[in-house]
Amino acid sequence: MARLLGPRTNDTIVNIWLLLFRVSAGAFMLTHGIPKFLKLVEGSTQFADPLGIGQTLSLILAVFAEFLCSVLLILGIGTRLASLPLIATMAVAAFYVHGTDPFQRKEMALLFLIVYITILVFGGGKFELGRFFRRG
Repeated sequence: MARLLGPRTNDTIVNIWLLLFRVSAGAFMLTHGIPKFLKLVEGSTQFADPLGIGQTLSLILAVFAEFLCSVLLILGIGTRLASLPLIATMAVAAFYVHGTDPFQRKEMALLFLIVYITILVFGGGKFELGRFFRRG
């Protein structure tokens, strides 16, 4: 027990946790991205426009982040780069879309924001598919 709670970290456990954390975060967000992706494929572009860039562009950006970037996170390809659009999307959701709402309405976006910032800071760990594409 002392080894488990001691000051040293086990790199293998850290990398397994980063894998589980990254895959879970991507899978959870994918449940929001798939319906938006299907909406876009069906040609329906009615969507919120919190930044004033148009409903269609807002939907495309949301699909890019919530669908494509979530898939990249799950696979571990460009993990840190893929987290950036997700961070931006969650910041918009928390501070623009739900900016004046009570905390309970923005809580999920803030949690996702913290998760994606954590992924940006720590990366995806040793068990990323992207490692196979890097040289060196």
